[in-house]
Parts: sequence; C-alpha cells; structure tokens
Amino acid sequence: MQSPTIREAHDGDWPQMWSIIRDVITEQRTIPYDPGMSEPDARRMWQLPAPARVVVAADDHRVVGTANMYANRQGPGSHVASGTLMVAAQARGTGVGRALTTDMIDWARRNGFAAVQFNAVVDTNKAAVRLYESLGFVTLGVAPGAFRHPTQGFVGLRIMWLDL
Repeated sequence: MQSPTIREAHDGDWPQMWSIIRDVITEQRTIPYDPGMSEPDARRMWQLPAPARVVVAADDHRVVGTANMYANRQGPGSHVASGTLMVAAQARGTGVGRALTTDMIDWARRNGFAAVQFNAVVDTNKAAVRLYESLGFVTLGVAPGAFRHPTQGFVGLRIMWLDL
C-alpha cells in the first residue's frame, strides 16, 4: 500500500468511516466504546465540530483510517490535545496509524497545545503502544483491569503522554 493521504473528512466519507468504526468497536480489542453503539450515536460522537478536527486516511478513493482530535478537557485543561484513531483491518500494519498519529501531533503543535494525551490505550494493543512510543509518547500509568478484552479478560488501560 502506498502512503495514505490524510485529509479533512467530508460528509460523503461517513459510510466508509462508519464501516471502520463499527468494525473496530465490535472487535472489542482496542477501543473502550460500546460495541452496541448505533450509527447515529457514533456519528455524533466522532464528527466533532470545530475547533476539533476529523480526518480520514485515504488510499486512492478508499478510506482506510480515520481520526478525530480535540482539546482533552475544557477550561484549565484545554492546553492538552487528545484524540482517537481507527484503522481498517485490511490496512493495519501499513503505516496508516503512523500517518494519522503524526498528523494529530502536527495539528496539536499548529494549534498551540502543550501536549497530547491518549486517555485509554488498551495495554494489549502492542502495535499502538509501540507506535506511540516510537513517536515519543510515554506511559504515565496503567489503570489495571480497566478494559474487558474478549479473549484476555480484564487488561489495563494506559494513559500515554507526549510533550510538544
């Protein structure tokens, strides 16, 4: 696969984005979202209004990943960015996650954030942990047993941090 193009998401991208989001959340392996989430609820949760940003990773005319990014908290915590990214099963391990994460970091820097914090990285998601660490993130702590994995039982959720 060639390097994906990261671009702002458009309304017409939603069907492909929903397909990825639905698959990731129903796998119940990497994202602590309700696997029974409806499409309208997912769209409201994912398609955040500005100043947040929603992007897709596209390979030709096919969406192979998506991310949203935003201030982690309002008010006194608004100087820390956060976000979530999801990659289509067929595109995992091909650099899509790296491209989305790098784009998120660049967005956070351009917008004056002091850091990026991922609030809930599933400890058994070794590919994501390795990727984030390779980009300079550190694990601040692990909430033991905070994620119910379908085959490994209760596993930890990491809080990962990158100073910008």
